[in-house]
Amino acid sequence: MYQISNFMDNDDINMLANAGPFTVVEYERDLSVMPSSAAAAYFCSKMNVRKRQVVCDLSKANVTVQAGAMQWMLGNVNATTGIKGVGDLFGKAVRGKVTGESAIKPEYTGDGILVLEPTYKHLILMEAADWGGSVVLDDGLFLACDSKLQHKAVMRSNLSSAVAGGEGLFNLSLNGSGVFCLEADCPKEELVEITLQNDVLKVDGNMAIAWSGSLQFTVERSGKSLIGSAASGEGLVNVYRGTGKVLMAPVSKMPNV
Repeated sequence: MYQISNFMDNDDINMLANAGPFTVVEYERDLSVMPSSAAAAYFCSKMNVRKRQVVCDLSKANVTVQAGAMQWMLGNVNATTGIKGVGDLFGKAVRGKVTGESAIKPEYTGDGILVLEPTYKHLILMEAADWGGSVVLDDGLFLACDSKLQHKAVMRSNLSSAVAGGEGLFNLSLNGSGVFCLEADCPKEELVEITLQNDVLKVDGNMAIAWSGSLQFTVERSGKSLIGSAASGEGLVNVYRGTGKVLMAPVSKMPNV
């Protein structure tokens, strides 16, 4: 039987969220600094730029994670590819290619502990059942999920959504009931949730990070005509139409630094 000391019980670590098999922890301060970087580390902590990690308790559920996300594991933990045959391998390879996610996402089983790599991004836990059992994610946000959730590649409603919108034609969707974790630029406290009842949401930019699988997603002109779009100064907008939810950041996707 194992015992872990100076990790979750460290007074520099706070528990931010807990759902399903996942616990999100945050380091209050970055103590591993040199004099040359101490000032930057101090101001980072004041501006909510902190290291965060996901701890997975496999006794609660098997988990599937983004390839390369594992940092360490302890106890009875087994890593598998989650592939159930040649057809499944081909399907996952195609889905990974079109969505920009890793083709093979390892699945971890057992009853031990799995800890994912630290990140300075924000780790957000959500339940797929709260999205009607189907949620579509913006590219690159998926980090981990309960292995009960099914992964699918969802095609945009029309080709213009990819060509005109400057994004991929496919997105990753998670289907079923279970908790999943997003790795986002924006904290959960700043995310705006919009519920549509047979209505339309138009967004200028890629600010939506997740939306219900029941919604139709297209890219359209902001006005009814080219002249109207030019007059509004917006041009093309992302359109979410139907009944469901959209989770939106207050700013568009931040550039990598």
